Amino acid sequence: MSAAQWFAAPAKINLALHVTGRRRDGYHRIETIAVFADIGDRIGISAAGVDSFHIEGPEASALAGEAPTQNLVVRARDLMRDVLNEHDIPAPPAAIVLDKQLPAGSGIGGGSADAAATLAGLMLHWQADAAAQAIRERAVSLGADVPMCLASRPLVASGAGEEIRPLSGMPSLALVLANPRRHVSTPAVFAALEKRDNPPLPADGMTGLRSAGDWAAWLSRNTRNDLQASSARLTPEIEDCLAALETTAPLLARMSGSGATCFGIYDDMNAARAAAKDLLHRRPDWWITATETGATP
Repeated sequence: MSAAQWFAAPAKINLALHVTGRRRDGYHRIETIAVFADIGDRIGISAAGVDSFHIEGPEASALAGEAPTQNLVVRARDLMRDVLNEHDIPAPPAAIVLDKQLPAGSGIGGGSADAAATLAGLMLHWQADAAAQAIRERAVSLGADVPMCLASRPLVASGAGEEIRPLSGMPSLALVLANPRRHVSTPAVFAALEKRDNPPLPADGMTGLRSAGDWAAWLSRNTRNDLQASSARLTPEIEDCLAALETTAPLLARMSGSGATCFGIYDDMNAARAAAKDLLHRRPDWWITATETGATP
């Protein structure tokens, strides 16, 4: 087996998430503003005589009872191979390693980011550029967040998550991510929604936001996470997490995705690191980290 080539699967943070309806295919219509952090899982890919899949890393134990065929990494590999077969592109056996750094089922796109990194990595490993468009079109079949994670840059997504508009002029944001070590089922959270036809994101207003303070104030006034209330009813520790973040004086505290990870936005990384240190001192049983998101010109 050759040496592995590693691909980043950065954490996705939903700064806002509006649920605006439900489609005939069962997917909910959403509108979300998403950014990507400088932390995440990693996918290692190398040539091999037979296909293999292995999970390692500090959060690997959370997936110990999962059948490999249920993991989005394996499903992404199999989808990729199906697409390449349709395009007569060889897809020989590969050894894939998932270095699991993010908590599972935590609302920051871990599994979807892993699938996206697998698709991007195998596209390079199998020299599959000719099938890139077909792969992007099929990615949503792995999950609504996968197309966003394939883009892996500040964006606004709509539809089920597959309609993506890049977000320009986005500054880097200093964040603290906090998870109370509770796995949240995304289907259960959507099922618990009391209202599914909520107002969409504002049509304008994002242009001209240049600082973390600008973004936090605009997000607070104009946006929300429509999944936060239903997720907190199912997992009350989310409210504890938000309350703990609020004690560190963030510019904004909110839940990401379907939870249970919550985030705080801070003026700079010094403030974020100090807040993370304070929270870890008080809640060593939680997963807490300071991180910075990518910017766009």
